[in-house]
Amino acid sequence: MTPESQPPVVPPPVYGDFMVFVDESGDHGLDPCDPTYPVFVLAFCIIRKSEYIDVITPAVQRFKFKHFGHDLVVLHENEIKKAKGEFAFLLVPAKREVFFPDLNALMEGTPMTLVAVVIRKDKLKAQYSEPANPYHIALEYGLERVAKCLLAHGQAGKVTPLICESRGRREDDSLELEFRRVATRVAGFDIRFVDKKANLPGLQIADLVARPIGRHVIDPAQENRAYAILEPKFRRGSGGQINGYGLKIFP
Repeated sequence: MTPESQPPVVPPPVYGDFMVFVDESGDHGLDPCDPTYPVFVLAFCIIRKSEYIDVITPAVQRFKFKHFGHDLVVLHENEIKKAKGEFAFLLVPAKREVFFPDLNALMEGTPMTLVAVVIRKDKLKAQYSEPANPYHIALEYGLERVAKCLLAHGQAGKVTPLICESRGRREDDSLELEFRRVATRVAGFDIRFVDKKANLPGLQIADLVARPIGRHVIDPAQENRAYAILEPKFRRGSGGQINGYGLKIFP
């Protein structure tokens, strides 16, 4: 092969200063639609790498060592809420009284910017004869807003890892195909699927934020301590507004 016929050298990607952890709440299927939780939430936690290393990871480990004696347990909102598995000790009132203030303090002290998309599945079915997949809708709206947030932080031309919890081979393949479609318009992301057992602090933080956001959208008047902690972390517009910037509700 002559020098003239050699393929061009592709420069390695320039990775940015942030990571984005993604998790969901609710079923993205439309049939049946649970009347008590008729939403699908996709939450994006935008975290600066330096803060992930120096602040978030050690804080999560300290929390786990205090309450479990080790850091092997995976924080999972559904199991915490139901006091199941590793969290069965929460059935003891004295344990709960210590655990939840510490968990609130952990979330309050987590430096991140939130973007969340909430799909009202009941309204989606009512307004559209052939509604699109709620996960795909949420992914597109979410990536658009995350990309704008990253651009505002000087990340143009840089690649940002998008870490998603693995949902099974077939669903991962479907999501990756949709991601590639969206990525033709919203560039700059490197999607990665990770099993929950990998015990990544960032994915566990994302898991803890999604459901409180869904509960707030369903009933904003209901007391929601978890959402109150998260509200200051949402991406905002120039006037301080959250809706449409850090929180997109559709339809």
